[in-house]
Amino acid sequence: MPYPFLPEVARPAVTVDMLVFTLMEGALSLLLIERGQPPFLGRLALPGGFLHVGAGGQGGESLDDAAARELVEETGLPRAQVTLGQLGAFGAPGRDPRGRTITIAYFALVPPHAAHGVRAGSDAANARWVPVAGLALGTLAFDHGAIVAAALTRLRHDVDRSGSALALVPEPFTARELREVHEAVHHRALDAANFDRRLRRLIEDGYVEAVPERRATGRRPARLFRAVPAELRAARTSARSSGRRGRSGRPA
Repeated sequence: MPYPFLPEVARPAVTVDMLVFTLMEGALSLLLIERGQPPFLGRLALPGGFLHVGAGGQGGESLDDAAARELVEETGLPRAQVTLGQLGAFGAPGRDPRGRTITIAYFALVPPHAAHGVRAGSDAANARWVPVAGLALGTLAFDHGAIVAAALTRLRHDVDRSGSALALVPEPFTARELREVHEAVHHRALDAANFDRRLRRLIEDGYVEAVPERRATGRRPARLFRAVPAELRAARTSARSSGRRGRSGRPA
């Protein structure tokens, strides 16, 4: 039995916006575009655009596919270099002068070595990395200033409680290089001794492991570390859990 059509109610448009961060010359930077079309012609904005839907609202593309497509079209960054995750939905009335829109914001960290392929496309007049420190959020198009503020809160939370900052360090990296990423995210200096304890927690939680090589840095070589791939971390966690169940006498 075919489903009835949706009732004739007002339907907002759906857009996707991307918050893509990297480090540029040691500073946390956000990828912004200069709008090449009204509204907000010439203003800085997050890269993004409208979700494509099929005829009669059937079919079309997924939100994840729309985010990846818009990122490529507006910045030239390929999907394989950027892992996008949803930040949240923003839909305050009046956020878009063209009509009622709800946007799904996506969040990503890009390694500095992969951040240099940015180029403008589609309706973007220019695409560039802008240092977050000193960025006047109120000057951004639409409600993008509020979205950026929410993303920064999320980013600062994540780097303190997970291995998110590992996306912004070289491979392998020193403790100082990782600390500098945290300092760039928080925009303040961190005590080296306290940060060493944070690094030890990342090692204990399986996000980081030491490598045998060392790097010459002044008086004595520095220890080197690497990020543990998510698949390997999950496998190790599963193996430890199985071992504990086996030792407790329960089936592993």
